[in-house]
Amino acid sequence: MGPLAGPVVGAAVIFPPGFKLDGIADSKALRAPVREQLEREIRRRAVAVGVGVCEPEEIDRLNIYRAGLCALRRAVDALGIVPGFVLVDGREIPDLPVPQSAYPKGDSFVCSIAAASIVAKVYRDAIMRDLDARYPGYGFARHMGYSTRAHFAAIREHGPSPVHRRSFAPVRAAVRGEPDAQLLLDPLLAAD
Repeated sequence: MGPLAGPVVGAAVIFPPGFKLDGIADSKALRAPVREQLEREIRRRAVAVGVGVCEPEEIDRLNIYRAGLCALRRAVDALGIVPGFVLVDGREIPDLPVPQSAYPKGDSFVCSIAAASIVAKVYRDAIMRDLDARYPGYGFARHMGYSTRAHFAAIREHGPSPVHRRSFAPVRAAVRGEPDAQLLLDPLLAAD
């Protein structure tokens, strides 16, 4: 949910009873090749996979929190079957017509939530590579829209692209030529 550009993507995965797959973990903890291999295996072995996308304009209109919930709801709706129960990473999805439980940091210990995070990350990364070809000069394929020094410099140099989240303070700051406060606060984000 933190990138400065591109959509927010949610995913939902239903596995058969007793499903096990070694290596499933929080998508952020996996290297890209491992994540992509696991995503193919998850899609192959899942009963259903749904993906929901909320575009940057929706993020700017709704706010990132609500847009994230919207993407999750769209992912559940895209499953093609109605789940009996939904396990959600972090927060409940409003008005979901099936029972659910929220698990903060669930992608680190609930298999189906971790699998959904892998599917969502691989899906979003593919979108960002496509956006890199459409909007060269921003480096989307390298930083996937996250706040890095190179990304911030590109926004300053070229202005925000049509896929930048204009409601995000770092995008507004770059347009005004101000330093990115997030980079100043968190040096780990500054690495390209």
